[in-house]
Amino acid sequence: MNFAELIERLTENTQNSLPLFSPELCLVVTIVALLFVRLLGIDRHLPGSIVAIIGTVAGLALAALQWRDFHADDTVTSVPLFTGLLVYDPFTVFFRVFLLLFLLFVEYLTMISGIPDQEDAPDFYVLLLGSTLGMSLMVSANHLLMVFLAVEMTSVPSYAMVGFLKGRRLSSEASLKYVVYGAGAAGVMLYGISLLAGLLGTAHLPAMGAALVEFGRQHSSFGDPAVRTLAFGILMVLVGVAFKLSAFPFHFWCPDAFEGAPAEVGGFLSVASKGAAFALLVRFCLALVGKTAGDSPLSHLYLNVGVGLGVMAAVTTTFGNLAAYTQKNIKRLMAYSTIAHAGYMLMAVAAMMVILNAPAGDGTLVTARTASAVSCIQGLLYYLVVYFFMNLSVFAIVALVRNQTYSEEIADYAGLVKQSPLLAVCLLVSMFSLVGMPPMGGFVGKFMVFYGVLEAAQLHPVMWVVFVVGLLNTAFSLFYYLRVLRNVFISPLPEGARPVDVPLASDGGRYILFLTLPVLVLGIFVDPISGVARDVATWLFRG
Repeated sequence: MNFAELIERLTENTQNSLPLFSPELCLVVTIVALLFVRLLGIDRHLPGSIVAIIGTVAGLALAALQWRDFHADDTVTSVPLFTGLLVYDPFTVFFRVFLLLFLLFVEYLTMISGIPDQEDAPDFYVLLLGSTLGMSLMVSANHLLMVFLAVEMTSVPSYAMVGFLKGRRLSSEASLKYVVYGAGAAGVMLYGISLLAGLLGTAHLPAMGAALVEFGRQHSSFGDPAVRTLAFGILMVLVGVAFKLSAFPFHFWCPDAFEGAPAEVGGFLSVASKGAAFALLVRFCLALVGKTAGDSPLSHLYLNVGVGLGVMAAVTTTFGNLAAYTQKNIKRLMAYSTIAHAGYMLMAVAAMMVILNAPAGDGTLVTARTASAVSCIQGLLYYLVVYFFMNLSVFAIVALVRNQTYSEEIADYAGLVKQSPLLAVCLLVSMFSLVGMPPMGGFVGKFMVFYGVLEAAQLHPVMWVVFVVGLLNTAFSLFYYLRVLRNVFISPLPEGARPVDVPLASDGGRYILFLTLPVLVLGIFVDPISGVARDVATWLFRG
């Protein structure tokens, strides 16, 4: 192929890919528009938040149209974009809708809470949209090079957002810690990517499965240095993903970043970053397994990866819940809560890997394994949807209370029910859902995840430990959430306390109610979202 043919092929491929990449292009256009708004001084007349919301709504509408097209034709699987660097499939489109809808909610919250102010708004929204663009690339990454670029595109704007409150030492310190840990994790991940690409001769995720089968025929024993190098490369890539998940022991940045950042940024990082990282983790794990569930010469290695993820999930959940109990700052408590919930969701991915790579002698059919793996991913997706509403609801309440009390200490929530019953009740619903109490949506999400872990436990004894630890942590987490609620509902209102007035008629009151109602609805009416999650997971394994 000569140079002219190569250019023609690339041009044709790009032209075919751009229409399917339209939601991300909307974000790019919005970012450029915000930069021009800032450069030309138009933000004095046209707020940056309005520009950001218009671009986000346009991108969300395009993603919704793509979802409708997939639903109209369930035979469609996946389409490679930009010579295979990205992939377009229902899994990608589901997370595009998830991320853009969440971005829209966060943007509206920033308008209500007043952070950022009008002067800094264009800069802030450029960072917010830029990070979301990176997350969108994470969920559609189809090449190890794109995996690294997407993770960095997500991380770099996040560093700046954490330190966005100028003049606050705590915020600057948190941002610096986040940068240092992020740089270290990125270096480890890049080294792992280079090991995998060098061993397999490809960095293309779909091609990795076939390359790993051939690799396994030549090097199947764990005593083989090549297999140990492969395992080391996989582990190093997982370190980069675990950093984004704030999974133990790569969680160090999370509490400080959440405490130093505005509550609005903490809410964004706690949900959007987790969703994108889990999508990337699922794609990477399935790229390892390929289409040889349980039959690969390296199944024993992948089984150990699944068990290792399960142990990490159990430790992450336990650490997050234990550390949360002693916190006095509500944002720091929610940071450890976020770590704990990352552990719960990680259990679903661990269960999927164990189920897909169980020894062939266990008597289970490949189709039965695939069905069980589908249920694991279905539970993960449902959990993420519920987590969207219940976690953002808490952070939004923290932001509104902060604006009126100038405090984020748990002690200053004493007697909140007497001042703002709406905020108190919504906080109660969201925190009980975070615990996993029925009839909240969090109960259904945890039930679906634990059911997948229980199926994996039939195939590997370590998963029984993961299952029991998950159940115990669910019970233990009730204590530190109740500590907050005790202050809100039982503790007397201190004399001289700053008033908190967020009535239902206000923008903040309607916003909080609109966020909290889905938490109840998703706990009672399970089928609509559960059916969508099942379809997406089925499409993923079919592709």
